[in-house]
Amino acid sequence: MAAYLDRDQAGSEQVPAQDNPPAPPELVALAHAYGVDSDYDPGSGPVPVAPGTLVAVLAALGVDASTPESVRAELERHRVEVAARLLPPCVVVRAGRRTALDVPAGASVVIELEEGGEWSLPKGRSHWLPADLPLGRHALTARVGSRESRAVLIVAPQRLPEPAGRGWGFLAQLYSVLSERSWGMGDLGDLAELAQWAGAELGAGFLQINPLHAGMPGAPSDPSPYRPSSRRFADPVHLRIEAVPEYAYADLGDLADLTRRAALLRDEVLRHDGLIDRDAVWALKRQALEVLHRVERGVGREAAYQAFVRREGEWLERYATWCALAELHGPDHHHWPKGLRHPDSPHVAAAKAESAERIEFHRWLAWQVDAQLGAAQRAAEQAGMAVGLIHDLAVGVHPHGADAWALQDVLAGGISVGAPPDAFNAHGQDWGLPPFRPDALAAAGYAPYAELLRAAARHAGAIRIDHVMGLFRLWWVPDGNPPTEGAYVRYDAEAMLGVLALEAHRAGTYVIGEDLGTVEPGVREQLSERGVLGTSVLWFERDWKAKGEILPPERWRAGCLATLTTHDLPSTAARLSGEHVELRHRLGLLARPLGEEQAEAAAELAEWRTELARVGLLDKGDELTPEALYAFLRSTPAELVGVWLPDTVGDPRPQNLPGTWDQYPNWRLPVSDRGGTPVTLDQLAAAVGTRRLVRALTGHAGRPTPARDV
Repeated sequence: MAAYLDRDQAGSEQVPAQDNPPAPPELVALAHAYGVDSDYDPGSGPVPVAPGTLVAVLAALGVDASTPESVRAELERHRVEVAARLLPPCVVVRAGRRTALDVPAGASVVIELEEGGEWSLPKGRSHWLPADLPLGRHALTARVGSRESRAVLIVAPQRLPEPAGRGWGFLAQLYSVLSERSWGMGDLGDLAELAQWAGAELGAGFLQINPLHAGMPGAPSDPSPYRPSSRRFADPVHLRIEAVPEYAYADLGDLADLTRRAALLRDEVLRHDGLIDRDAVWALKRQALEVLHRVERGVGREAAYQAFVRREGEWLERYATWCALAELHGPDHHHWPKGLRHPDSPHVAAAKAESAERIEFHRWLAWQVDAQLGAAQRAAEQAGMAVGLIHDLAVGVHPHGADAWALQDVLAGGISVGAPPDAFNAHGQDWGLPPFRPDALAAAGYAPYAELLRAAARHAGAIRIDHVMGLFRLWWVPDGNPPTEGAYVRYDAEAMLGVLALEAHRAGTYVIGEDLGTVEPGVREQLSERGVLGTSVLWFERDWKAKGEILPPERWRAGCLATLTTHDLPSTAARLSGEHVELRHRLGLLARPLGEEQAEAAAELAEWRTELARVGLLDKGDELTPEALYAFLRSTPAELVGVWLPDTVGDPRPQNLPGTWDQYPNWRLPVSDRGGTPVTLDQLAAAVGTRRLVRALTGHAGRPTPARDV
């Protein structure tokens, strides 16, 4: 999601200053009171945020700043509310530290522990929360006379879990990895097989995949996994139909035509250089799942299902209800009948009774996906992976989707997040995702955020948090504004990191933060202090204080996942051949003449040839190879090294090309060989290139198995 340059990597390129008049001092004071920055720095010095933008952002926080009089009234209201409260909405502390709790003189404070029992603190002006409080979500109560206030108290670990040792693994887009058993796109059965092969045969320690979040319904659907309907539940399009237990008891005659058509769909992708068609895949799978849902469940299966429903609670109920209502009224709840636009409406309760069968179907689908996700993680563990699956948590959700409907009380209406103008993109970025309101999150004890983390970590050895800088601040763009006219809104980073640490600790998962892009000073240091691994891409690791010289391997940070590329960047094959420049030229995406871009790309490769020769990974005059570049990553202290799975067969195509929509088949390409012929999972496992890259990373190629060129 992020731009792939740090702010201090901008070099000599400057971003044009925005011609915004400074906001009045009282408006600035009000903005700061609610965590809204009144300026930003695109790399060329502070730029003031336009007054109208501050007014719109404050309105999304429930603050009226439309007139000078209302600004003064809101400032006074804020002052009175802060002075009158006994406790903040939520208190987040680190275990092992005594933390001061500022409450009025004479207040009594009681802590109700999550697991039962109470702690009472002695009265006084400043109370010190004990350092030996147990980890968990507790309750604070403060009393002064007849006044009483309650707040959530979260006690978080000092640091997150971290990998025990260095390791390597694959980065894959699951939909793109098809087997001869897939129904037109990679599925959770393929994921389990990929994990078993990579772990048991090659010794890989992890397998990082794209977000599997539930997508928006309808056709044509949005193929991007980073703009989902829900981050809380996974998409049933990823199900392996034959692995659904009810399949063994179904009348296969009811499924024969569907399986035949699925085989044709798969062959169309694999045999004819086709594109992945999620809508066609889901049309077939949905019909098959409707058949399987009608199969009677045994006593044990029914008990397991009911346990799942109880565990998921209200989140599942709202998600399944939205899915059923979207079938009737379309996916955009803003255009539903008025009485259905909010989940707490009594009209929704009546609609649930009318749509009970469809709601039940969508609950059942969520159960099936959860079960197959768990099976895939167990397969990774059984294959000996030290980490296992790394699931990706997108930065936000589609503004019309299930989460936007279910969580509208804690999301900012009329706002989209993105990125401000910088040296990477002078026009800024708008990602079309509504953000959490920081005040509403705190008031809810960060429960919505914690639940997302809990769900992401449930069947994962680690989670990757997209745009991890969003735990500190997000660029809010009011509806109708270009992305240049936004403002940074700050979040309580100590609270966000504390909740993350608690949920990761409870799940036993590691955390990787995608920290590419414009990073505020001090953010990487805070993430490192808490044990969040960063993300380092070889081509961007330079010393920008020393004329952008390549950073030698010994100076790389250890706390990172090091890679050659990502889903938004050129593949290694394309970068080494220069095809990435030619592709952008064909699509009209270059900002400079083709010759200049090609010369710059060639000069960059020449620099890397020199560096790899210097460290003994190439002989003088040798051409750059993927093996040499991955060996360079191995020579850094990075705790994790990720291999882009398509690099094993020389696939030159990026999975996503930023700046395009229908000009390029984003998120729809199967893994293919150098010539563009799709490659199955079985062929990947047998490819000579796979063994070469593994040998470059480990010094050996895994257990010997038959291999052939692909």
